Amino acid sequence: MQPSRHPHHHPAGPGPERHLGRRGGLGRGGRGGRAPRGDVRAALLRLLAEEPMHGYQLMRTISERTGGRWTPSPGAVYPTLAQLEDEGLVTVTAQAGRKLVALSDAGREHLATHGEDAPDPFAGHDADAPGADLRGLLEQLHGAVREVGRTGTDAQRTAAAAVLADARRAVYLLLADGPDRTG
Repeated sequence: MQPSRHPHHHPAGPGPERHLGRRGGLGRGGRGGRAPRGDVRAALLRLLAEEPMHGYQLMRTISERTGGRWTPSPGAVYPTLAQLEDEGLVTVTAQAGRKLVALSDAGREHLATHGEDAPDPFAGHDADAPGADLRGLLEQLHGAVREVGRTGTDAQRTAAAAVLADARRAVYLLLADGPDRTG
């Protein structure tokens, strides 16, 4: 894969302006399994407004609120928490060997000022939203394919490869407004 020749491309991903979202506020609401970092920031601030939590608790709560459709990684959550702490929007205290994160007074003021006009970071990830849990289904498929790869015969592995290739084509056809395969 060739690196992008775009002058603003950075191989590690979007620049720091992406963390702040629009207007330097709470960030944007995203859709799909992975959300932009602005969404992580907004989600963390909203959850911490409800109660102090540990980093793992925050990740688990986001996953629960979205029915598993969005589970931010530690690599997205912990740097965002560190940034929020640097900005004075949260405080971090040690509690029973773990770090408890709480919204600071400045964080509450920030939410009061910017929270009303900011999109809901959980929008589009609602656990009750229509549509299948594609991530869960993909994980199940991955498990089945791994099992065929580990214990299947050559003929079974060849057949599985054909099924996967057909499935990939069928999914792309959905995006191309191809035949409806939902029946």
